[in-house]
Order: sequence, then C-alpha cells, then structure tokens
Amino acid sequence: MRYIGITTTIPVEIIFAAGAVPVDLNNLFISNKNRENFVKRADLDGFPRNVCTWIRGIYGTVLGEGIKEIIAVIQGDCSNTHAMAETLIDHGVKVYPFSFPYNYDSKALRSEMERLAEKLRVSSWDEIINWKKRLDRIRQLAHEIDGLSWQENKVKGLENHTFLVSTSDFEGNPDKFEKKLMQFINDAEKREPFENQVRLCYMGVPPLYGDIYDVLEGYGARVVLNEVQRQFSMPFETDDIVEQYLRYTYPYGAFRRLEDLKLEITKRNIHGVIHYAEQFCFRQIEDIIFRREIGVPYILIEGGEVFSLDARTKMRLQAFVEMLRSKIVNSRT
Repeated sequence: MRYIGITTTIPVEIIFAAGAVPVDLNNLFISNKNRENFVKRADLDGFPRNVCTWIRGIYGTVLGEGIKEIIAVIQGDCSNTHAMAETLIDHGVKVYPFSFPYNYDSKALRSEMERLAEKLRVSSWDEIINWKKRLDRIRQLAHEIDGLSWQENKVKGLENHTFLVSTSDFEGNPDKFEKKLMQFINDAEKREPFENQVRLCYMGVPPLYGDIYDVLEGYGARVVLNEVQRQFSMPFETDDIVEQYLRYTYPYGAFRRLEDLKLEITKRNIHGVIHYAEQFCFRQIEDIIFRREIGVPYILIEGGEVFSLDARTKMRLQAFVEMLRSKIVNSRT
C-alpha cells in the first residue's frame, strides 16, 4: 500500500481517491511506544529546544517509521511545519505542500485541492466527491458519539477525543473504523448517564497529556466539547467539498474559531474553558483574544516535554474545577 503522512487534517478524500492510505502523523506519534525516542531523534539532528514537541515528534516519526511521502500544511497550521518539511526533504522524503488560504477564499482553496489531486494522480474530481459521500456517512457516526457526550452524558472526554481525532485519517481503514464507531455507539447507548457536575470545553490542539481527561474526571468535571477534534470530523452538512473545508474553522484564525466556540459553549451549557497550547507556540499570542472574548471562566495550560500532567498543572486544574463547582452551587441558591 501507498501510505501518505499528513501533518494535520486536510481534504483526506483526495488521498483516498488517489488509492493511497492517509496516516495522521500526530496520531501515529502520540500513540507510539517510541514517541520519546522520536523527539530525541529531532533533538540529536539539531532541532532547537524552543520548537514544540509536536513538530519534533512528527519529524522523528516520519523518519523512524519510514514514511516516504507526506502532505505538509504550510499555511493554516503550525508556523514551523514549513521548515520541518524542508528537513524531511533533505532526508529524501517527498513532500506535497498544502495551504489553507488565510483570506478564506473559496477559489484559492479549490485551486489548492485541484493542485494536490493532480500531484497525487487522482483520475477525476468526481472520484473525490464519491469519497466525500462515503466518509460523510462515517463522520455522522462520530457526530452521534459527540452527541452522546454532551446531550446524553454517556461518553467520557477521552472517548470523545479519541473518536473525533481519528476522523482526520479514519485510522487508514474507513470500513473498519465505521464498524468500530457503530459498536461503540451500541455499547455507549446502554450506559447510565454520568453525574459530573462541571462541564468543560477543551480548546486548542489535541494534548500531549494523555491523562488530562481522566484527571479532570477524577476532580468531578468532564470535557463535553473538544474544539479542534470536533472540527476534524467536519461537524456541518454540505454537499460542496470546498465549502466543507472552508467551514472547518481551525486553519482560519482566532475569530473564525471564536464564532463556532461561542455557539457550542452556549448550546452545551459549558461552565469553563481549558485552552491548551504548546510552549513557544504562536497560538499563545492568540490566547489574548480568546481570553477576552470567550465569555466563560477560562484557563490556559502549556504542553512541553512530558506526556502526562505535572503536579503544578494538576493543582491549577483542580483549583479551576473547584472554582467552577462553587459558581454552580452559588447560582442554584
């Protein structure tokens, strides 16, 4: 099989239409038992220490797993992806650049998609649309799981995260992934609702901290909105694939994300927001906007060199949850 790595969610229909298998490099990295060694590989090859662990990990994963082709999003994601891709080219990896237009222009996005389809030797645009129809049916199952999370209170934050984040590449096998989703929905519907008082939004890129959801639930809170992971699942209905990837908020800046976040925070009765950002990441500058505009209690936490929460961050999260719980109790009296 022809495997093509992706640095973030892109029009994955194009890869499937090319007869290839997409591999989300973030998911491959974070779930790999050698993930620390992948980061060390980047360090030993000269990556600066102020480059985030995600970028260093992706670099090490591509080389460590022998991935020969990748699609690198050089506009609309991490500002360091461009340079990381150049270092991979130097190692013989074939890189296809892809850009989400900053000015939110449909013609520019269509042109990018057509250019990528041509590079991957897709036979026709109709084949891409056929894959959209196929994948949208699977996405709908992921949306059902999301609904079971915030409407029925039967899905944990980590479960919600895992299934939504996997819609970036459908775990490389749409048929198998579809059956996995259907089985989970069948099992989850039989659960008794959880009784967590505090309802949280997790915003920002998926966390390095694999234990954050369990830790929060240990404090009596539950994430019922995973912002970026939900966006990976294309949570809106449209027959137009270009419009689909225009409505996908993550690549288009803080204000597009805010518009969606405010609607979901209100709809899901969110009590507080946890914003996750990597050390040295430009998105920490955007935090200035989010903090001012979000409209509910808010905390920023940083990811760094480790894959589980440190004691200081746990204490901050516990205090945040306790503050929210007090506000809930006071609002009822």
